[in-house]
Amino acid sequence: MHTPTGIAPASAPSFAARGSSHYDIILTLMCVVIVISNIGATKGVVLGPIFGDFSIVTDGGFFLFPLAYILGDVISEVYGFKAARRAIFTGFAVAAVAAISFAVIIALPGFDDEYGQAKQAALELALGPVWQIVAASLLGFLAGQTLNSWVLVKMKERFRERALIGRLMASTGVGEFADTLIFCAVAAPVIGITDAAGFINYVLFGFVYKTLIEFLFVPVTAVVIKAIKKREPSYAAIYAAAPPAG
Repeated sequence: MHTPTGIAPASAPSFAARGSSHYDIILTLMCVVIVISNIGATKGVVLGPIFGDFSIVTDGGFFLFPLAYILGDVISEVYGFKAARRAIFTGFAVAAVAAISFAVIIALPGFDDEYGQAKQAALELALGPVWQIVAASLLGFLAGQTLNSWVLVKMKERFRERALIGRLMASTGVGEFADTLIFCAVAAPVIGITDAAGFINYVLFGFVYKTLIEFLFVPVTAVVIKAIKKREPSYAAIYAAAPPAG
């Protein structure tokens, strides 16, 4: 029996072909989020005190980075593991180019007046550590997003189009833990966290916060995934025959 291009047989999990404008848009958004969150992560942030003297220790990219995982979930569910892996590698190639560009900008000779020197010092302070944050992101996001995508796709092999919300939540927990632990281990000294208590606080808050945010947005992510599946020509036949059950 002939199978339309981009559609797997009924016995296998179904994924859309990545040669579409939808994939391009999601990939672009992921790259932008990664670059901006890497810049924001160079700033250490203290929220609190909340309970007594307890404060939350995090970085300036904390509110944005979970969006990269949400976009990764969409790519993994709709387009499959290979497409997700390509998105991960593309995102970090862009992040590496950004870090190299910042290094060149800092190295270029600037104006030698007082304002020019102040601006140079500010650039070195704000953008100088970005390459270390990028290294932390490369290691953490590569491991975490790969695990996240792998778990999501493996569960799809078992459940097909069913239990989407459960698959999103399970893959998020696995991916975020690996990502947060690796990222924090590399990035903590860069943003000024040098003691064990601060590091544990940084890891725990990062994991709990990112996971909770993704869990809260799971219903929205599921709606977006279903909408994209309906609009992907290579997914339309499968969706029409057996609409996903979330």
